[in-house]
Amino acid sequence: MRFQGRVAIITGGGGAMGSAQGRLFASEGGAVCLADLDPAKAKKVADEISAKGGRSLACRLDVRSSSEWAAAVNAAESEFGPVNILCNNAGANFRVSFDEQTEEMWDMIVGTILTGSFLGIKAVVPSMRKAGGGVIINMGSLASVRPGAGSPGYGAGKAGLVGLTRSAAASYAKDNIRCVLVSPGHVDTPFIRSDNPYSPNDWSTSIDNPDNYKRRLANTPLGHLLNADDIAKAFAFVASEDAAMVTGSNLIVDGGAAI
Repeated sequence: MRFQGRVAIITGGGGAMGSAQGRLFASEGGAVCLADLDPAKAKKVADEISAKGGRSLACRLDVRSSSEWAAAVNAAESEFGPVNILCNNAGANFRVSFDEQTEEMWDMIVGTILTGSFLGIKAVVPSMRKAGGGVIINMGSLASVRPGAGSPGYGAGKAGLVGLTRSAAASYAKDNIRCVLVSPGHVDTPFIRSDNPYSPNDWSTSIDNPDNYKRRLANTPLGHLLNADDIAKAFAFVASEDAAMVTGSNLIVDGGAAI
């Protein structure tokens, strides 16, 4: 029960990563606000958690909107009290070359990944101050360590989170607020398997294509792709008192892919 009495806002709460975090945090006593651009997806997860005796709620959140961030924080506070944990999961990607990536693609990717995390931090810090402290966890990527040639917006957004995380960690340490980046490797989720508006995939990019799956697997020295639960456990460690002296860091959870 590491999170007894603690309140978490989890963006992308209806997706694979966010829902895994929500289930794990709630199973260990936490109250979770699952925020998602698709509130129906978030509500499905929240109802599942509540049916098992957990404390949860769902709300709509476009992370690019400061007013929607304010509403999400207010909803969590009204239901459960001041927020202790923020999990910035929301992401977007268009897997095209530098030449092919449009300004609109760039704006969606960087706006969701980087601006969205910035706005979330700004929105939640006053609540964390009321709580006496808190933990902010940003979702990085292998692109936070070594951005490649594809999708410049994704590389810029995920690399930018390194700087944002360090800035937040330095800015709010005095308030007993930690900020940590968790950078997954190749994780088998709909983000790289399915065709979504915020992360389009076709046969050339999806891991439904055996060649793409094998390529990612070959780049993971421990021999299997990660899953959403692997990342949820890393988030839970960072949010727990076991990581009380960890801030400003980049925790790479990748099966060795960045080696």
